[in-house]
Amino acid sequence: MKLTFIGPAYPYRGGLATIIESLAREFGRRGAEVDIKTFTLQYPRLLFPGKSQYRTGPAPDDLHITRRVNNINPLNWWRVGRAVCKEAPDVVVLKYWTPLMAPAFGTICRLARRNGHTKVVVHLDNITPHEPHFYDRLLNRYFLSPRSTDGFIYMSEAVHTDLATYRPDAPALFSPHPLFDNYGPRMERMEARRTLGLDPEVNYAMFFGYVRDYKGLDTLLDAWALLKAQGGTEGRRLLVVGEVYGSDEKYRRQIERLGLENDVVFHTEFVPDSEVALWFSAADLVALPYKSATQSGVTQVAYAFDVPMVVTDVGGLREMVPHDVVGRVCESNPRSVADAIAAAWEPDTLARYREGVAAEKVRFSWSATADRIEEILSGLSSKH
Repeated sequence: MKLTFIGPAYPYRGGLATIIESLAREFGRRGAEVDIKTFTLQYPRLLFPGKSQYRTGPAPDDLHITRRVNNINPLNWWRVGRAVCKEAPDVVVLKYWTPLMAPAFGTICRLARRNGHTKVVVHLDNITPHEPHFYDRLLNRYFLSPRSTDGFIYMSEAVHTDLATYRPDAPALFSPHPLFDNYGPRMERMEARRTLGLDPEVNYAMFFGYVRDYKGLDTLLDAWALLKAQGGTEGRRLLVVGEVYGSDEKYRRQIERLGLENDVVFHTEFVPDSEVALWFSAADLVALPYKSATQSGVTQVAYAFDVPMVVTDVGGLREMVPHDVVGRVCESNPRSVADAIAAAWEPDTLARYREGVAAEKVRFSWSATADRIEEILSGLSSKH
């Protein structure tokens, strides 16, 4: 089989790039001919509130990655689409996470499918963005049209519901977010804490990943203040680890207002792949106090390092984190988050959740996602 992946990959950083590269490797192991076409320009600087879109270090030497797609240049879309049409892969697999990609991806796919052979399968992160805009539905309709796409893989029922509003009869299969197992092995907890300069005798809850409004860090800080008021933070601190989209000033003011200056370790830098294992090995539990969600890659890193979780009951998080098996599922408000953290942090409970994480994570594999892509493709081929 010949596959072309289109979406973020080296030198771009983040979970989306990891998913594409990991799936490409999985198909390579299966003997497929695989290439990845990533961006020459993904976001204009004006539309990217983070500090950098790029990772450092050498390119992966086991993948064929070329920088081809300019997300804001229509002439480029035509060139790339016609090139893919001529190359005639059996399937183009795209990562779709924001309507901002719809014009480029929709045009490329429409041109690629003109050869009458190539199918387009979309691996969906989101359809409705966390911060919606008036133009989202128009752009989504263009990309999700039968003229652009043939089938879909979705990672949560929330996304499947969104897809049904555009393509109710489209071939679509569920495959949960695969495990992020590319960060190396878990470290001994005290060693990880000492390496990071953390107090090895203190226990830590951690908020990890890009800090954006919908992820509810403000809710978590309010919850921590409630815990502190009832004596639930003795010998415990909160790690906030990840780059802030925009300014971190409002969170720092909130920390000061709540009197949490000695409770919160604020590491507002992007964490490179080489340091992810350190942070997750140092943490006792991971908190995802999201206000909205489809699914989260953070849960899949926590699974990789056997770290229990506290998540809010939004989007597909309950599907990823079974309640009272690998952690706690709670409502998206400070009191509920505080109570869930307190309940999870009971020593016997935390140990039981670690065992649950180790048992539950076996269902999240790159192989399973690749199987679903092949299943979709097989179904599409049998119709012709």
